[in-house]
Amino acid sequence: MKKGINYWAFPPKKDGSLLTPKEAFVYAKELGYDCFELTVEGSGPFSLDTTKKEAEAIRKSADEVGISLFTVASGLAWGCSPTHPDKAVRKQATANSKKVIELAAAVGAETILYLPGMVSACFVPEFVPQPYDRVLGWATDSLKEILPTAERYKVRIGVENVWNRFLLSPLEMKDFIDQFKSEYVGSYFDVGNVMLYGHPEHWIEILGKRIFAVHMKDFRLNVGNLDGFVDLLSGDVNYSAVIQALKKVKYSGPCTAEIVPGKVGAAEKAIVSLKLIEQM
Repeated sequence: MKKGINYWAFPPKKDGSLLTPKEAFVYAKELGYDCFELTVEGSGPFSLDTTKKEAEAIRKSADEVGISLFTVASGLAWGCSPTHPDKAVRKQATANSKKVIELAAAVGAETILYLPGMVSACFVPEFVPQPYDRVLGWATDSLKEILPTAERYKVRIGVENVWNRFLLSPLEMKDFIDQFKSEYVGSYFDVGNVMLYGHPEHWIEILGKRIFAVHMKDFRLNVGNLDGFVDLLSGDVNYSAVIQALKKVKYSGPCTAEIVPGKVGAAEKAIVSLKLIEQM
């Protein structure tokens, strides 16, 4: 199992500044991680403002440290959604996604995490709920628009199952992916996110080869909201069943601990849990 950690897991330093990518790479490598997931922000050390030259320098630093950069994530689509009712916002979301793809290619990543849009979300209360069928149409159109960029840069689009009240079953996710008939569209499967409305092992077996990357999280069902996300192996995810399902579908990509927001000691705890999960 390729054990990964993402940039969000690392809290700011005592002076309030963020770890530089290289500082985070070094720390992750020392803890025993195989790979690292960069996250694209609106501003900061790895952002929409990052140039190709700067991204290539980040890739070089990862190579020097000896840690792989398989995936790139971003939360930009929560504030600028590809299924927003305003066409101008959808256009900006598409431009953001193309930039994320370009940055991913520059750092040598294989897959980006892609939020396909949302009907609504419990943590974006100002977003007015949109009709499900209209969101499906906008989501399809938006992904079609960025797909040529992904194919040109040879970066895969991993559609995430997330708390967007959209694509709520593995069958629906499978059909959404398959309509594009492209090897560059697949699933970025989040184990913890699915717990509210399904069982991750079922999703894994149905999505199968479509899974490009996996986020490892845990969740307590009796909490039922954002506070339900807890440390790995502290929630209700049946990780033994998850690992067996991943083996069954011959998944060999990264399994990245996603911790948001970052907190002191989180990365240290996660690597211990990932090593235990690996043995299940």
